[in-house]
Amino acid sequence: MKEVTLMKGNEAIAHAAIRYGCDGYFGYPITPQSEVLETLEALMPWETTGMVVVQAESEVAAINMVYGGAATGKAVMTSSSSPGVSLKQEGISYIAASSLPALILNVMRGGPGLGTIQPSQADYFQAVKGGGHGDYHLIVLAPSTVQEMADFVGLGFDLAFKYCNPAMILADGIVGQMMEKVVLPEQRPRRTDEEIREQCPWAVTGRHGRRKRNIVTSLELESDKMEVINNQLQAKYREIEANETRWEEIDTKDADYLIISFGSVARISTKAKELAEEEGLKVGIIRPITLWPFPSEAIRKAAEGKKGILVVELNAGQMIEDVRLAVHDSLPVEHYGRMGGIIPSPSEIVNALKEKLIRGNA
Repeated sequence: MKEVTLMKGNEAIAHAAIRYGCDGYFGYPITPQSEVLETLEALMPWETTGMVVVQAESEVAAINMVYGGAATGKAVMTSSSSPGVSLKQEGISYIAASSLPALILNVMRGGPGLGTIQPSQADYFQAVKGGGHGDYHLIVLAPSTVQEMADFVGLGFDLAFKYCNPAMILADGIVGQMMEKVVLPEQRPRRTDEEIREQCPWAVTGRHGRRKRNIVTSLELESDKMEVINNQLQAKYREIEANETRWEEIDTKDADYLIISFGSVARISTKAKELAEEEGLKVGIIRPITLWPFPSEAIRKAAEGKKGILVVELNAGQMIEDVRLAVHDSLPVEHYGRMGGIIPSPSEIVNALKEKLIRGNA
């Protein structure tokens, strides 16, 4: 019988990490994700599974500890919130360039700058477009429930190891702080050293064919060789795009209008859809689950024959750029967003739909 537990999204991350068999967590406290570290410290998994939990001296130190742990083939992760993730960007770029698996949690807060501790979705560009320097991608998962916070730990690690690429769970402060029922995954045994050697042979032999010494690095001083590495990365990204795009659709087939949103805002948009239907409007919902790879083809197909799309986000307009690229100006695409930690109500979204799209088409 499955055990149903009531907990915060941040707490679910910590429990799921232990149950996945995570080898190491390296973090630093920052609101609104501090419960991840606090929960791990309270659970003391080093006494039960052998998981290492370290509060590093800074965000920069934490991500470089992840880099080192990933280079040995271990399942390692970190968590932070918007400005803390900004500090981690150089290390994240190094991990991506070295083709190493790692899991990063970003529970977004309002910005720019130190901003507010209230929820936001303004790190979309930072997560989806790379954030750090160079041509690289993270696999980006956007949970909208506490259950998905727990589920995406395992999924994120599995995808990271499958493609030797860092994955990010991009949540907002609402999902991190709210409490819901959750069914936690079964406890996985930690991998043995032999299993790690089989799954991650580069942890023994090094990267990029350096067989004489065990070197894992993102540095390559010869331009022609660096281009080869970049082309290998791009080929991997095309494979991820072809195989790992995820999304949810609700009543899109017979709809006149689409609302596209992710994370907590997708929940609010679903309620807005119900209110709109009470007024006789036909509205469908698309929720991107992977923000990268982005479900462009699914959105393009769903948009055929529609009168317009409203993109709803907790920012000034970021995901809307990818939605517009997906539909190629075939129909109007408008944005409604709130910033500074203000959460839109379902009725606000319905009013925005009518003001920006329906009355404009009248």
